[in-house]
Amino acid sequence: MKLRDRILAEHSKANCNRIAKWIGSDQRRFDELFDLFLHDEYRVVQRAAWPMSYAVIAHPELIRPHFNKLLKNLHKPGLHNAVKRNTVRLLQDITIPEKHQGEVMNLCFSYILSPTEKPAIKAFSLSILQHLSKQYPEITRELKTIIEDRWDIESAAFKSRAKKILAAHQKKA
Repeated sequence: MKLRDRILAEHSKANCNRIAKWIGSDQRRFDELFDLFLHDEYRVVQRAAWPMSYAVIAHPELIRPHFNKLLKNLHKPGLHNAVKRNTVRLLQDITIPEKHQGEVMNLCFSYILSPTEKPAIKAFSLSILQHLSKQYPEITRELKTIIEDRWDIESAAFKSRAKKILAAHQKKA
């Protein structure tokens, strides 16, 4: 299969699943997808993000050699929402290396505080922060305050995720 051609063939969940299944746990195939995700033209990058997230969720070890580049990519100005969304989607389902946890927390806090960030990106960021709060309980108060302050202006996706976080922290208290 020519991966780039497959990515451009159609933008559908079925195609996404086909690509992720083709990659499986094969590091070489994943590296090819990751290279397209970082360096190809706009449409390929956007479409490669979805199967990349599914491949990493199924096989988290695949992203390990690329973690620095993955985070560096999130700092690019004008990054397409699909790229951000699929990157934070995969980050919520993996163990974030300790040396990157501070940077990931900062990114997620900036996403949930942004008035222009898309709802899915905010919801995934909330989940990441909830996971990281188990290691860093000191962020719990800040997370709770932000949720409460933004409650009336946020989307249903934000509120749904935030309710679960508040309930989980309520049980601990």
